[in-house]
Amino acid sequence: MKLGRVIGRVTLNKAVPSLKGGRYVIVSPMSLKLMRESMDGDPHPEKMSNAFSPVVYDAMGAWTGQIIGYVEGREAAAPFEERTPVDAINVAIMDRIELAK
Repeated sequence: MKLGRVIGRVTLNKAVPSLKGGRYVIVSPMSLKLMRESMDGDPHPEKMSNAFSPVVYDAMGAWTGQIIGYVEGREAAAPFEERTPVDAINVAIMDRIELAK
């Protein structure tokens, strides 16, 4: 599982039926350094990684600014009964993260 901050949403006008009930969010992956800065109250979006921002399927209702846990690859399609075209899926919305100093 990887951690990232939701930085936006993608609006679709049409999707395959197996994706009903969810939406897509844009996620900025978080390095350990960014997690520590976020813990110190410095979660500035301009410091977030912009090298790769995956689009993640979200059926949990994450909002912009929240930190989520997501998985990518084959595991992302595992929760669906039908073959579903997803590369990343939100599996957790973080309430709190504690890091050792």
